[in-house]
Amino acid sequence: MRGTEPKPEIVLGAILVQNTSWESAQKSLDQLKETTAFDPQRILQLDDQTLQALIRPSGFYRNKSKAIRAVFTWLDDFNFDYAAIRQHFGKNLRRELLKLRGVGNETADVLLIYVFDVPAFVADNYAQKLFAHLGVPSKNYQDLARQITLPVDFTFHEAQVFHGLIDDFGKKYFRGQDTFDESFLAAFN
Repeated sequence: MRGTEPKPEIVLGAILVQNTSWESAQKSLDQLKETTAFDPQRILQLDDQTLQALIRPSGFYRNKSKAIRAVFTWLDDFNFDYAAIRQHFGKNLRRELLKLRGVGNETADVLLIYVFDVPAFVADNYAQKLFAHLGVPSKNYQDLARQITLPVDFTFHEAQVFHGLIDDFGKKYFRGQDTFDESFLAAFN
């Protein structure tokens, strides 16, 4: 995810990637794109059986279909006007996102930076591993998120780039066997 995809695709990807690989989520996204062109109204019009069949490759398809429907229905209440949603909820937007079925901390933060253009730190597994190597251990997502504060003037675009760099680093050095000691950051360990 780089933030250049259509926002409905980003929302779908943030839900579909939960508890699975990006490759599996991508298969579901490809099927959704072919069927709906990521048109929010076409997605909302899918019956449960069809939606579940389309997203089956990403696993947990029953729960994820309910999450997709909940999030898209909420967005539809605001006519998918992301700027209006951001303005309406202001600093409470993250809290509102967390109230939606299937939206946890990581998904909320991803939606903030890639959909609502709000800077946030994504304390995902790769970030937790990276910061642990750099001397900032954490017990879980919330623990690391509390320890890392983005600069006040950090933009959503910079948050996207930061998240992308951590993600790229994690894919290279933390997939399978941890090879952090072979990375350019090993000297900071």
